[in-house]
Amino acid sequence: MTLMDIPFHTIDGAETSLAQYAGTVVLVVNVASRCGLAPQYEKLEQLQETYGSRGFTVIGFPSNQFLQELKTTDAIKEYCSTTWGVTFPMMEKVRLNGRNAHPLYAELTTHPDVEGKAGRVTWNFEKFLLTPDGAVHRFRPTTEPDDPRIVGLIEESLPAAA
Repeated sequence: MTLMDIPFHTIDGAETSLAQYAGTVVLVVNVASRCGLAPQYEKLEQLQETYGSRGFTVIGFPSNQFLQELKTTDAIKEYCSTTWGVTFPMMEKVRLNGRNAHPLYAELTTHPDVEGKAGRVTWNFEKFLLTPDGAVHRFRPTTEPDDPRIVGLIEESLPAAA
């Protein structure tokens, strides 16, 4: 099974996988509503609005791995939409690390960051940028979504703007 085929569920319970995004640029981010990095939701939504029509999407994976996510799916959905205006797809809560890590994250964490370090997700808002060529680019939590390295990879991986 490839990374693209690993099943997961949307926040509304429908089964899906990254295969539905084949040929596009995807930014997978583990999110948490009560984290000090939650203002990154705003920049994630800006990326979605800027590049969504060109074949890009952010996918948010709520996680309570660091004890900073709301308890219920409904609370997460309401927080994301009313506080940050999130329109990008949100998935159901997952575990990121350890023997009960979701298979998607078990695979994603095998990929190194820009310093060559793979392994556990270190905190909320860790980012994995998947490009159409199959590459996985990993960015640690404090790297802002609008960091030039992320934006540059998005722009070079998408078709030119019309």
